[in-house]
Amino acid sequence: MDSVAGKKVLITGAAMGMGRLYADLAVREKAAAVVLWDVNQAALDTAVAELKAAGGAVFAYTVDVSNLESIEQAAAQVQSEVGDIDLLFNNAGIIRGKFFWEHDNRRDIWPTMAINTLAIMYIARAFLPAMIANKRESRIVNIASAAGTVANPRMSVYCASKWAAIGWSDSLRLELKQAGHAHVKVTTVCPSYISTGMFSGAKAPLFTPILTPEVVTNRVWQAMKGGKPLLTMPWTVRLAMFARGLLPLALWDFIADRIFGIYHSMDAFEGRPKN
Repeated sequence: MDSVAGKKVLITGAAMGMGRLYADLAVREKAAAVVLWDVNQAALDTAVAELKAAGGAVFAYTVDVSNLESIEQAAAQVQSEVGDIDLLFNNAGIIRGKFFWEHDNRRDIWPTMAINTLAIMYIARAFLPAMIANKRESRIVNIASAAGTVANPRMSVYCASKWAAIGWSDSLRLELKQAGHAHVKVTTVCPSYISTGMFSGAKAPLFTPILTPEVVTNRVWQAMKGGKPLLTMPWTVRLAMFARGLLPLALWDFIADRIFGIYHSMDAFEGRPKN
């Protein structure tokens, strides 16, 4: 896929941060429709105004992706008002950075799993049948995390949500290939910490710089167009995956803790300011 021109793109968590950058790229490449989903109405209004001023054909929906009914209702509206989606970016996500026993079931565990794991399945399930049926070159991009590849203290629930996301996403890729639907390609994205504010206070492990949203979105965009199955960044994410699988657990724990500092990267986590 050389360009998204003429394609219909849907992005979750699209009002700000990386979601907004994906929307900018879609407008820049003359997508036929850019569909924005976000729970933040004020930020969504601002994004719509700016993207339309840039010449985009923009459609916005206020959607709580932690709620299945909200997803199903918005998906039906999109299919009725915009049509079939060609490119889906499952970008929305949340983080709770604390020890597991400090999590509240309703305020922390349930929304983390609902948004980071269940929502991406529900949303893909809503739009995938049309992608399969229409035979057009289509893409599903699932934004997971390096936390889904390596365990880390103060991230147990977040890690669980991203491990599940990676397992589902890559299995979906294989299912589509096996069933003869190769025109629908799935890209699973596993970046380390990104400077969007979501991980404010987190400390970069050794040789693992905090990534900028612009660098990540540009790399994801190219991986999406190329149909790349898995994108990890930076290179130390792959190194950690390899070392964790190869080394005895006690030795890996020592290296991750004492040498790379992975196990202390969330010690000073603050996250986004609470409004």
